[in-house]
Amino acid sequence: MGTDIELRELTAPSFVHALPALLEVYTAAMEPAPEQLPGRRSIMEQHSRYPRFRSVLALAPDGGAAGFAYGFHGRSGQWWHDVVTAELKRSDPDALRRWFTDSFEIAEVHVHPAHQGRGAGRRLLELLAEARPERTAVLSTPIGPTVARRLYASCGFADVLPEFAFPGSPDRPFAIMAAPLPLPGGPRRAAGRSREWRWTG
Repeated sequence: MGTDIELRELTAPSFVHALPALLEVYTAAMEPAPEQLPGRRSIMEQHSRYPRFRSVLALAPDGGAAGFAYGFHGRSGQWWHDVVTAELKRSDPDALRRWFTDSFEIAEVHVHPAHQGRGAGRRLLELLAEARPERTAVLSTPIGPTVARRLYASCGFADVLPEFAFPGSPDRPFAIMAAPLPLPGGPRRAAGRSREWRWTG
């Protein structure tokens, strides 16, 4: 990643405060239907209250968000965790025990298109997963030969469920991927931890 972008770790309150800016990155990267954004914001607010929550920001020189990533400890009672583990309990109990007994759930990794192609996604992912206490990291990503899937594979992630449809989205299959922790690669220390990112809206 270029030296013009700085990595910062956000506290949960700062993450929630910055959600309008982070959702701009999400929208630019994912192009969701506008009516989905209020629900996405509500989900992200809920995630910030999950155990061992961590959020990392890629900060552009102008003070705006160039990218972000976040995750938390996965456990029963969380929607994604429960849906995926229910399928694995039915289809592959060994994979369930191997990957989901003590897992770090990577919920989102996004880079604004204006800042893509500079290694920001890899740096965000590696810093997010650095020094986690869990044994494994798990995530979902759309199927196909995407940039995201190549990134995850290069960081040690492999398919646990190669094609999985979440409830309510039968026509949009995802791959469920997992990797042992720590991820390969050197340490990616943040420049600092921000208690109050000076985002002004």
